[in-house]
Amino acid sequence: RIPLELLTPRSSLFILFTLRFSNPTTPNTTRIIMASVVNTAPIKWAQRSDSLYLTIALPDVKDETINLSDTELNFTGKSGDKDYKVNIAFLKSVDAEGSTYKVLPRSIQMHIMKKDKEEEEFWPRLLQDKALEKNQVKIDWDRYVDEDEEEEGFDTSNLEGGMGMGGGMPGMPPGMPGMP
Repeated sequence: RIPLELLTPRSSLFILFTLRFSNPTTPNTTRIIMASVVNTAPIKWAQRSDSLYLTIALPDVKDETINLSDTELNFTGKSGDKDYKVNIAFLKSVDAEGSTYKVLPRSIQMHIMKKDKEEEEFWPRLLQDKALEKNQVKIDWDRYVDEDEEEEGFDTSNLEGGMGMGGGMPGMPPGMPGMP
């Protein structure tokens, strides 16, 4: 028996099934079958009035399958030696055709365009299912902007192949003085 508190969305358990059956030649035979549980990938999100930014926070993802429709996102992939999945239904429709994603070494970054661009309002949450969102989705505080403070869209340079690593003071030469 497995205690229910161990069965969380991110658990990576192996569940054992014990089957007993009677057979005239081998009475009371017991077989043990092992089944693996697929892990739920951690998701972070932020938004602007016209788009969403999703991060599937898994390093070195291999064998990924990403299907984005106007209503949902389905992801399967492998990180390390574990299988992961995401199956979520968005609160409102998105523009799957106008959206982009990129598999990076530490995560999968997605820039998802909202369908109703004229509405220009922030969504109260990401998913239709509040309980699923509470357990599976976290706010991406690195990209979070309050609705009243929004000035521009997301920095999507990492989705375009750039490093996204700006910095330094304007007008100052690059590098540190005295360093080769």
